[in-house]
Amino acid sequence: MLKVKITSKALEARDIVSLELLSLDGAELPAFEPGAHIDLHVLPGVVRQYSLCGSPLLRHGYRVAVLRDPASRGGSAAVHDVLNEGDIVTIGMPTNLFPLAVSPHSLLFAGGIGITPILSMAQRLSRDCASFELHYCARSRERMAFLQEIGNSLAPDQLHLHLDDGSPEQRLDVQDILQRSAPGSHLYVCGPAGYISHVTDTARRLGWDEARIHFEHFGNAAAAHAGGDRPFRICIASSGRIVEVGAQEPATVALARAGLHVPVACEQGICGTCLTRIVEGVPEHRDMYLTEREKAANDQFLPCCSRAAGDLLVVDL
Repeated sequence: MLKVKITSKALEARDIVSLELLSLDGAELPAFEPGAHIDLHVLPGVVRQYSLCGSPLLRHGYRVAVLRDPASRGGSAAVHDVLNEGDIVTIGMPTNLFPLAVSPHSLLFAGGIGITPILSMAQRLSRDCASFELHYCARSRERMAFLQEIGNSLAPDQLHLHLDDGSPEQRLDVQDILQRSAPGSHLYVCGPAGYISHVTDTARRLGWDEARIHFEHFGNAAAAHAGGDRPFRICIASSGRIVEVGAQEPATVALARAGLHVPVACEQGICGTCLTRIVEGVPEHRDMYLTEREKAANDQFLPCCSRAAGDLLVVDL
């Protein structure tokens, strides 16, 4: 954990604010690579992950940008309404689950606030004189963060804007873009779940292998699933203690109520902070962190969102 100071808070686009974070003593912050994120403790007990959208070369500070979510569970609302310049906040060390790979050409797709990790990627690729193109999509220009900065740092043929309220000829045609890409190209996509699915499903339909498809989600619709849930029990393997999990609560909440602390951050099955080993039983996986192969093994689950497929899970806590 690191203590940093918010030295700047700025409105970057409609409903998007950025925070500049500097160390308290002016020392350099830990290095990071494009695609990395940090945990930001926005309120006591409220930790959220935000992509670092500054240049990895600028070690004196970090920058994050946050979209106000109308259905905020406390994170984005606090960033917009509670945190201010001069505040001291706690952050975690940079973690990268969305790294750049070496490839002959990179296709970067950003939908709305998904520009945050993609921006650092574009700046790194531009600095390295690598072959790439950025496709930035939004409902309108007023919702595009860092647009001037991107325009100043990228060549005209590298940046492509796609606006829902724009002319038909500039609309995003993922299939055409992918079919025209150089052999061996890699694609990177971040944004709303539907946007990510559209890009990645198109790539798979065109025969792209998974090793060349990279994406990062900001939310997990399956984690918010509300219908058909039922109570189940968790048995602690080391003690035999039984914890009852209600139909309308996450397992992490039930465990905390019983005095068993499982570290959590995103609470949506995205970051992997609460990953817990399963000794016996079959989970109902709802996370976006484990691979399909890892889920099929049924030897671990994320209790912040996943549940039991049966009546009992025995876990290693």
